[in-house]
Amino acid sequence: MSTSSCSFKDRCVSILCCKFCKQVLSSRGMKAVLLADTEIDLFSTDIPPTNAVDFIGRCYFTEICKCKLKDIACLKCGNIVGYHVIVPCCSCLLSCNNGHFWMFHSQAVYDINRLDSTGANFLLWGNLPEIEENTDEDVLDISAEECIR
Repeated sequence: MSTSSCSFKDRCVSILCCKFCKQVLSSRGMKAVLLADTEIDLFSTDIPPTNAVDFIGRCYFTEICKCKLKDIACLKCGNIVGYHVIVPCCSCLLSCNNGHFWMFHSQAVYDINRLDSTGANFLLWGNLPEIEENTDEDVLDISAEECIR
């Protein structure tokens, strides 16, 4: 993905929660916009959410781009909260993007900005390790498959 000319290091890291049941879905969220339509706000994450969401329905394509997408639903309440980019299209890959393939609809999730280790400042993506160690939260149980990436 084309991230070299774009910088996302100064963006805040957010905890993403389901608006319907308040279930934590990810502790590595970022505010984003849809590449194909920058009027649409959403959230994204770089690591597949484990024990929080699952695929629902069939894969589909949009009229705006040729990315292959599949909806994801909250495991606690069953509501659709976003989608996964199964296969990104060339246009999106060549656009300025953050490299995230897990997207969350702003109407379905809310965010809480994370604090850094001092507890005084917001945690920024530039200060976030690529793969975090297990935290006190039961949000991310990093699997061996994710560590290999």
